[in-house]
Amino acid sequence: MEAKARQTDIRMTARKLRRVINEVRGKSVLEAQDMLRFMPYFAARVVEKNLKAAVANAQEKYGVSADVLKISEIFADESTTYKRGKPRAQGRIYKRLKRTSHLTLKVSDIVKK
Repeated sequence: MEAKARQTDIRMTARKLRRVINEVRGKSVLEAQDMLRFMPYFAARVVEKNLKAAVANAQEKYGVSADVLKISEIFADESTTYKRGKPRAQGRIYKRLKRTSHLTLKVSDIVKK
């Protein structure tokens, strides 16, 4: 059994998200929640919110509790990039890229096969 949660168009680069998700990949849900709660990165709040949504989906669909779930798959993909301008000296303008990303998280039960 597997439950999934996706968050799209997060106003953060995928590289910053990957720094956090590489730490929690493969961990149990309770252990991952403890790790995310004390990480100093804003990306940790985003991943923690998505993890709570995936656990709620698993509880609603299959009636399992959070202590038997683990993160089976988690990844961040690049999304659209907003192009903005920054005024510079002598009438020039520099391109400023505001990157966004998609986050996908899947949880499954800890059953040894």
